[in-house]
Amino acid sequence: MKKSKIFNSLVSIGSFSSFVDEIFLVSDQERSSYVCVCNVHMLVEAQKENNFNKILNNANITTPDGMPVAKVLSWKYKVNQDRVSGMDLLPELIKECANRDKSIYFYGSTVEVLDNIKKRVNANHPSLEIKMYSPPFRLLTEEEDQDVIKEINCFNPDFVFVALGCPKQEEWMAEHKEKINSCMIGLGGAFPVYAGLQNRAPKWMSNNSLEWLYRLLLEPRRLFSRYFLTNSLFIYYICIDFLINNKDK
Repeated sequence: MKKSKIFNSLVSIGSFSSFVDEIFLVSDQERSSYVCVCNVHMLVEAQKENNFNKILNNANITTPDGMPVAKVLSWKYKVNQDRVSGMDLLPELIKECANRDKSIYFYGSTVEVLDNIKKRVNANHPSLEIKMYSPPFRLLTEEEDQDVIKEINCFNPDFVFVALGCPKQEEWMAEHKEKINSCMIGLGGAFPVYAGLQNRAPKWMSNNSLEWLYRLLLEPRRLFSRYFLTNSLFIYYICIDFLINNKDK
């Protein structure tokens, strides 16, 4: 898919349905690949950390997760860019995997979240072949990591859905490219929503770039500092980008 630049990062452009088709195409054609679901937090992290920006830019596909990212692409490149969020992608990919006889390995999150995902998948898509693992909340030893790689490759899934949080899941996917024979997709924030353990923002809030505010209202103590800093930096970077790109006009 075509990629366009936001700040120093490359984000793919296309309709929601074209992203779904392209993800399956990458899975079919590439032995090992990864997809980043890129929101405001990820773009700001990429601005601050060059190594993380390289990880983002080396992804096979980078979806515009979050309405602010989609709107910046629409504004900069005069396109009508769809929002392609992890919360929308996860159920769609699970449904399409069931329809296309594909398999999924769920890596990350908690045992409770994974158990609830398994119940929902088994109820709605009983023929879908899945496997899952909740790693400990620490760095794996080299031996443990090799065991994970071996288990995933023995299962031979078409997709590995990764939920470790940003930037850990993106770093994990980049580190395991060419080691894990599958298409890896970072979908951390979507796991508990699909599992039914977290509510999603009302559609009117999502459509007006306010999903972050809904999550802040749910977890103010944990998210206030992160959202205040991240959103402020994002606005600052947009202003700088606008000034640079319009200084000669």
